[in-house]
Amino acid sequence: MNDSSRLWTKQFVAIVIMAFLFFLCLQLLTAGFPAFITEVKDNPTEGGLMTTVFMLAAICTRPFIGSLIHQINIKMMSIFSFAFVAITVGLSYGQESISFLILLRIFHGIGFGIMSTILATMATNIIPKKKLGEGIGYYGLATSVGTSMGPMLGLAVLQYFSFNLLLIISALLAVITLILSFTIKKPQSAAAPKKMEKGAFKKYAFDKTAFIPCILTAFFTITLGGVISFLRELGKEENISGSVSLFFLVMAIVMVVARPISGRLFDTFGHKLIIYPSTVCGIIGLFLLAITHSSWTLLLAGLFYGIAYGTVTPTLQAIAVSIVTKDKQGTANAMYFSSMDLGMAIGSTGLGLLASYTGYHFIYGFSIFCLVALLIVYTLLFGRKKSLDVVPATQNM
Repeated sequence: MNDSSRLWTKQFVAIVIMAFLFFLCLQLLTAGFPAFITEVKDNPTEGGLMTTVFMLAAICTRPFIGSLIHQINIKMMSIFSFAFVAITVGLSYGQESISFLILLRIFHGIGFGIMSTILATMATNIIPKKKLGEGIGYYGLATSVGTSMGPMLGLAVLQYFSFNLLLIISALLAVITLILSFTIKKPQSAAAPKKMEKGAFKKYAFDKTAFIPCILTAFFTITLGGVISFLRELGKEENISGSVSLFFLVMAIVMVVARPISGRLFDTFGHKLIIYPSTVCGIIGLFLLAITHSSWTLLLAGLFYGIAYGTVTPTLQAIAVSIVTKDKQGTANAMYFSSMDLGMAIGSTGLGLLASYTGYHFIYGFSIFCLVALLIVYTLLFGRKKSLDVVPATQNM
């Protein structure tokens, strides 16, 4: 890891920009595909399936990347993966076959699984150990703003233009990210690709130390899957669909403010000061969505949920990365993003199925139980450990 105390190097800036553009590219489609399919087929379950196959493909890909990241040329793999995503997004243009679109979503998920792991590992390798929380906070800010702006822009394009234009925008973002990837230097900490070690997959695909924060991440992103996939339908149900895009805008603004603050608090005081109040904010946001009948309530929900999303997820990622050994940081990142995707897959499909029987208000009230479970598990298995209050950077980095 870089011993310098300087965080904002040219390479870190480039990686942050790439992460933002890449997550924006694919989150445009994460919101766009369910909305498009739900409207065409009038079936929220099929709409949620578009997100589920994407997330499951990413989940199945990441263990292999976590184990191969020590044997591959990271820069060449990133160039290949960005090109792959750009091509498969372009192939979605003008398609109406559900089966073919599902296949393409699987390809999108494979590309996402590869690049979300590689970009995060590049970032954590160059962040100074004394600024791990702050650095991951800014990196997570890029991914989270991309994730929240994606639905906002995607739904706006669908409302005023067409799904095909959305695909064009997404493909262009993938091409821009591909071009930027040529400027990235091979990480100094990355050794030359070496032969596959015996048992390398078993060693690097999973780390039990990072398991708890990753499970907690899945609890949170179950609720995120419902927010991204079905908030548009809730807006239509309440005749406030014009405010749905503003919900995601409020989320993005709040995260821009909250992320740097939470990162510094993490480095100084530890994770307890962040997890408890932030998760409560998420519960308040979901409750407001469950009862909303007006635009102002919807936007207030975006404020509270944005605080939670902008602080809980990067804090859990920082915990996962900080408590593993240096050679397992790629594994921890892979597990973290897989847990995010698993939660979103469960949320988009499970809550979509539930919505078809109960309505959209109910699923957001039901989602509160996931955050309550997060607090309970965190307190019982993690929150009481005083030794983990502050990142043990000097021990594991």
